[in-house]
Amino acid sequence: MTEIISRSGSEGTEKMDNPDKQLNRLPRKNSDSPFPNCKVDSNGKIEFANEFIDQVFLYDDLEDMDFFGLTGIKMETLEEISNMGKRVTLERNGRIFRILANPECKGSFVVTFEDVTDYENLRRKYIDNRSCMARISIDNYEELLARVTIEQRNRVISDINTLITEWSKDMKSSLNKLKEDEFILFFPYHKLEKAIENKFEILDKVRAVETGADFPLSLSIGIGIGSDDMQDTENLANSAIDLALGRGGDQAVVKTGDKTTYYGGKTQAREKSNKGKSRIIAHALKVLISQSDQIFIMGHRNADMDAFGSSLGVFRLCKLENKNATIVVSAVNKSLRDIYRSAEETETYTFKTGEKALEQIGGNALVIVVDTHRASYVDCPELLDKAKNIVVIDHHRRAEDFINNPTLHYLESYASSTAELVTEILQYSGEKKLLVKLEAEALLAGMTIDTNRFAVKTGVRTFEAAAYLRRSGADTTEVKRFFQTDLESFKIKSQCINDAVFFEEGIAMSICKGQDEDVQVINSTVADELLTIKGIKASFVAGRNKQGTTVISARSLGDVNVQLIMENLGGGGHLTTAGAQSEDLSPEEILEKVKEQVLGKF
Repeated sequence: MTEIISRSGSEGTEKMDNPDKQLNRLPRKNSDSPFPNCKVDSNGKIEFANEFIDQVFLYDDLEDMDFFGLTGIKMETLEEISNMGKRVTLERNGRIFRILANPECKGSFVVTFEDVTDYENLRRKYIDNRSCMARISIDNYEELLARVTIEQRNRVISDINTLITEWSKDMKSSLNKLKEDEFILFFPYHKLEKAIENKFEILDKVRAVETGADFPLSLSIGIGIGSDDMQDTENLANSAIDLALGRGGDQAVVKTGDKTTYYGGKTQAREKSNKGKSRIIAHALKVLISQSDQIFIMGHRNADMDAFGSSLGVFRLCKLENKNATIVVSAVNKSLRDIYRSAEETETYTFKTGEKALEQIGGNALVIVVDTHRASYVDCPELLDKAKNIVVIDHHRRAEDFINNPTLHYLESYASSTAELVTEILQYSGEKKLLVKLEAEALLAGMTIDTNRFAVKTGVRTFEAAAYLRRSGADTTEVKRFFQTDLESFKIKSQCINDAVFFEEGIAMSICKGQDEDVQVINSTVADELLTIKGIKASFVAGRNKQGTTVISARSLGDVNVQLIMENLGGGGHLTTAGAQSEDLSPEEILEKVKEQVLGKF
């Protein structure tokens, strides 16, 4: 990447101590180089320059002037140019010069200024005029049709069409309407830069349209930045819109071949009232199960109650198709110990570590991944490479490192939990009552923990799924027992809450001291508790697990998008609930990074 340094008007900032000395031109040495050059000593001072230097600097006397003061280029940068071929350019007098540095004795450099104005202008013109493709989808369109009158619907759609058309004109783009709620645009790259600078204000304008319903409409925008192959550009745009929709909508995703950037995402994904997709997924999953010789059910590493409960639910679906399944669990933390022991004692379920599963997997195996869609997060990533078919069921906002080419995926970021999605699939399995008591309680426990006891991210479908589990035999008292902690963990949580630091902006932060195998549960519980304090908008709690990995949990009431903050740390989640892990940063360091992101916005 080229580093461009522009410091117009700064050449004369450093004056000579002796005013008479400024009348004398700097001694110049002729050289074979046809380019302007000068020698910079180890202290960053100019010793001499050749006869062409006035093409770059308009001042007569440069002797002993500071090279950094003239150019903004440090000695360390000259070393990088010399040793690593770093490309740096300097803008002066309406021209663009590439900086070349040849080392001399005692840490000095001969710096050459190569005029690359024509090349840079051509490069910039090529970049500015690259073709970009955008796909736009109106979120919640079907929900709107079901909630408002024809007159209201026509008015809302007309307003949104007008906003999209006006934005298209600003982008100097061609606009085509694919369906009532889908559009496609082609525009030059330099217009995309302007849209990014304005933070895609079209998103805010559409969200502000009065719909007459109890929810706003929003847009999902997926943009592919052009390459020479328009088919590649289209593929990038398609991938970007999938990411935008999978992350809950109301955002723009810009995708190049090696980089993805997110803008917006200010609202929570809205629950869909139509359960048709659950019915389709249930049928497709049953077909895949019946056609497979082996079935492995796998959650994420350090499985929580949602991942474990969902695994038991999918196991029952396999039993319904007369298929044996293996649940992959490599490690059981304290929060799962009681329910895991209860499941083992029934002698109904087959549990294996990832290592054992790898030894047994065959050529016609199905791997069903629950509560994550990221290949690096699953309990045993190697299983994915050996599976013939992969199914993904998850409720987290879609991340860039989605599992490659799953045969079937059910990713719904509006859902409270994966347990909710699995419960709906089970409802459409064709049997009125198929869950045993333990499975129903495990699924209900997963929903309970992910909704903070049905306080956040809870919709009508969440309660309908919970009611189904209650009818299937789930005992709420037993579910509560699964959440009991030992006295030592209770003391750690209490200390963590007591040590919390509060900021005027409504942010609370705390560190869980020491290393604890159950730190993930402790962090999330403390973060939830801190959020109950009046005036607190968001909470962040970090600590280390037994392996030394730093784990951070983030919670908010919706004013702060903790998902975007955690994504910048390599994690993810939802607008109000998110988390991340780091092998390199300590809890103190990771909270410092959070502080830079959060407090800098207030």
